[in-house]
Amino acid sequence: MPRSAPLLLCLLGLLLAAAPARADSLPSWGTGQSRGEDLVISLVTFSPGDDVASWWGHGSLVVEDRRLGEQRLYNYGMFSFDSTMLGRYAMGRLEFWVDDASAALTFRAYQRLNRDVRVQQLNLTPAQSLEVARLLAENVLPQNREYLYHHYNDNCVTRLRDMVDRAVGGQFRQAASAPGRMTLREHTRRYTAVSPPMSVLLDFLMNDEIDRPITRWEEAFLPDELERQVGEVQVVGADGQKVPLAAKSWTYFKSDRPAPPAEPPNYGPWMLALGLGVGASAMGLGYWGRKGGRLPRVLLGLANVVLGLVLGIPGTVLLVMWTVTDHTVTFGNENLFLANPMTLLAVPLGVMFAWGSAKAREYLRVLWLMLAVSGGLGLVLKVLPLFNQDNWRLIAFILPISVGFAGAFYLDRLLARASASGRAPGEPLSSSLKAP
Repeated sequence: MPRSAPLLLCLLGLLLAAAPARADSLPSWGTGQSRGEDLVISLVTFSPGDDVASWWGHGSLVVEDRRLGEQRLYNYGMFSFDSTMLGRYAMGRLEFWVDDASAALTFRAYQRLNRDVRVQQLNLTPAQSLEVARLLAENVLPQNREYLYHHYNDNCVTRLRDMVDRAVGGQFRQAASAPGRMTLREHTRRYTAVSPPMSVLLDFLMNDEIDRPITRWEEAFLPDELERQVGEVQVVGADGQKVPLAAKSWTYFKSDRPAPPAEPPNYGPWMLALGLGVGASAMGLGYWGRKGGRLPRVLLGLANVVLGLVLGIPGTVLLVMWTVTDHTVTFGNENLFLANPMTLLAVPLGVMFAWGSAKAREYLRVLWLMLAVSGGLGLVLKVLPLFNQDNWRLIAFILPISVGFAGAFYLDRLLARASASGRAPGEPLSSSLKAP
C-alpha cells in the first residue's frame, strides 16, 4: 500500500481533540500483573466534530483490568502541530504516534465537544485480551509509538482494525473481504459534504487511486465503518462456536449532531449549471463591451483575475504535489487538463486587460483557447481505459468556463473585425484598448 500522507491538512482527520496527559507508569498488563480473564477490551467510536480535522470522526481502544481497577484509552491519532510537522506534511511524510490517556477524562472531553461516544465491548478470549493489551502497552513505548500516517491505508482507525484482526487470527479481515459499498472517493465526498467548497477542492486534488473498487476491510479506514463491521461480524470463540465480535454495545453520550450522509451529494448538475453560467456570463460581457465600454472591460478583466486564482492556484498546487512530494493520491491527476499553472496567467493578464491593454486581450484569447482545447482533450481521452478518474463533476464545472472565456475574447475579435471598416475610431471593445 502507498505510504503517503493525505492531500491537505484538512485530510489529517481522525485525531483526538483534547487528549488528556498520559500516565508515566506502565499499566498492569504491561508489567505482567494482569490476568486475561480480568481484562476487557473495548472499541470506542467518536462521531465527527466541527473542525475540518474531526470531520471523519475518531476511534480508540480501551483496556480495563477489572480485578485491579485500572483502565486506559489508546489513541493512535497524536501528532505535533509545528513548523517541522508542516514541512513533513508538505512532502507527504507525516508521522503520527500512539499515546494512552484516561478513558473517563477522554469521554468527558468528547461530551463537551458534543460528539457521540459509543462503546463496543469485544468478545475476546482471555488469551486474546491479554495479547491485545500487551501489544498496546508495547506500542505506546517511545521506541515503538511512531508510524507514517496515510489517510486511507494507515491511520488511527486502521491501526485499531489491524489490532482486532490480529487478536482473532485474521477472521475479521476474512469476514470483511466482500466488496465495499462505495469507493474511497465516494466515502470522502460524503464526509466532506458539510463544506461543499472544501469537498470540491479535495475532489479536484485526488486522482484515480481512490476510484478503484475496494473491500469492506478497506472501508474500515473510517471509524463509523469499523464500528459497523465489528457489530456485524462473527468469529470462532474458545469453544469452537461462532460468537459476535461485539459482546455488547452501549452509548456513553449521544450528541444532537446529524450523522454523515449515507451517500455522497450529487453536485454534478449544480456544478454544470454554475460552469455554464460563468462561461455564458463571460460571453455576455464580451458582447456587452462590443461598443468599447469601460465597465464591461473592467468586469471581464476582474473575472479573469478571480478565475485565475480560483482555478490556477489549485492547479499549480496539484502539479507541485505530483512532481516533488510523496502524495501518491495526486500523481497523474487528470484534472491538470482542466486547470494547471498556465491558468494563473489569467491573473496578471486580467489586470492588464482591465487597464486597457490590447496585448493582454490577445494573450487571454490564446490562453483560454489553450485551456479549452486541453480540457476538451481530457474529456475525449475518457474513452480510453487508462483515463478512468471520477472527475466528471470537475469537467462539467471547469470546461464550460474555459470555453466561455475563450468565446468571449474570440467574439470580441470578430466584432472588432466586423466593425473596423464601418466605425472610426472603432466602437467595439477591442478598439478601445490601448497598447501597454
